[in-house]
Amino acid sequence: MRWFRRRQRPGTVRGADLTDRDHLEAWAKARRGVEAFLEPRTTVTETTMMLIDAEGEWTRRRVPSPEVARGFAKRIGIPCYDIALTGYPQRKRDYDARRNAERRAN
Repeated sequence: MRWFRRRQRPGTVRGADLTDRDHLEAWAKARRGVEAFLEPRTTVTETTMMLIDAEGEWTRRRVPSPEVARGFAKRIGIPCYDIALTGYPQRKRDYDARRNAERRAN
């Protein structure tokens, strides 16, 4: 399976498309120490991939399947983990805490 555009039918969950792939690739190339974390499908969202850089900044996009996501990570040379097994790294939680403190201060 590869990245593809899906036609969205009314009332359906949006699937992954090429803009998601392009965003993830550009984001990873623009940062250092990026790792990928696969998030399982839920009733609201398809399978997603979260990229987290060395500072804890992150982005998340839909992916067609875990297999496609792992292949994508391998192709761009970053490690890929299953979030259900590893959890979120501490640097992501620290980044989120800093952002929340900044928002409260403003």
